[in-house]
Amino acid sequence: MRSAPARTAAALAVAALLTSCSSGDGGDSAEAPKGLTVAEACGGFAKDAAATTALNAVLGGDRFEDNLSKPEKALAALKADAAAPWADAYRPQPVTYCGLRPAEGGEKDLKIEVGAVGKGPYLSPKLAPKVTSYTTGLEAFTSSSLGSVYFSCRPEAAAHEIVVETTIWGPAGVPETDLEQRTRLITLANAAAHQVSAELGCQGDRLATGVPVAIPNPSTAP
Repeated sequence: MRSAPARTAAALAVAALLTSCSSGDGGDSAEAPKGLTVAEACGGFAKDAAATTALNAVLGGDRFEDNLSKPEKALAALKADAAAPWADAYRPQPVTYCGLRPAEGGEKDLKIEVGAVGKGPYLSPKLAPKVTSYTTGLEAFTSSSLGSVYFSCRPEAAAHEIVVETTIWGPAGVPETDLEQRTRLITLANAAAHQVSAELGCQGDRLATGVPVAIPNPSTAP
């Protein structure tokens, strides 16, 4: 017959084993979701309802991984372009303001670049039949994979006004007939433009709220 101390020790060992199996990272405890939430991704540019819905649909999920975003560099470049006069041949290089891909992996990705550009119009007659135009900023249009929003900005104490181009690249392989994807991309580009405008302190950017409205392209309107 086992002694009382031996039975007590065995009972304590079993209890410790059961406790370790039901606590910590194992057992029934849920694993913490991986990746960035919408509120965390690229400074939360897509946290309003319309942009959140668009981002989730474009990347196929609600958790994201940053992909070479350089927001500080992008904003610094825009401020520098507004602080100094331009030569006629000067063409600033755009900078990736936001790069995202799904946290669970896959081939989908999204990139938003910003850069200063010269005066428009920006939509050429050759490109017009291939895109949809929208009412936001100075000019805006997108296909099912690539789009741009242009808005004017003069940061505080800047030497002159600049035009900011916000360009968005969506996932490859989306049919050009997918008009809903065009709306999603322009919604995200517009949301990013809003955030850039706010960070630069722009006034009168004429950017739409929420989902921009589609309009006939200037070069194809009757």
